[in-house]
Amino acid sequence: MVAYTQNELVSATEISKQFGEYISKVKNGVVDKIGVLKNNKLNAIILSVDEYENMVETINAMEDMQIYEEIKDRLKSPKNELLDGNNVLKKYGLSLDV
Repeated sequence: MVAYTQNELVSATEISKQFGEYISKVKNGVVDKIGVLKNNKLNAIILSVDEYENMVETINAMEDMQIYEEIKDRLKSPKNELLDGNNVLKKYGLSLDV
């Protein structure tokens, strides 16, 4: 779970009143993130564009690593355990023909 400092948690009402100020705080690095509270529950997070893009790139890299590991594991499978693509298509009544 991500921890928040007291100055990183703001009510939705306060955000609506001073939106520009809070955006500037995130953009200028005064705070890393702002948690928006609604009825005292965390409802949304405001991040800088750079932080968001870094997060997305990290997630994409992790997904690529998972795919790579899956491919490596499958390449270790004995040939007799592999499924023929045409047989799988036929089994499910599918075709690659247009």
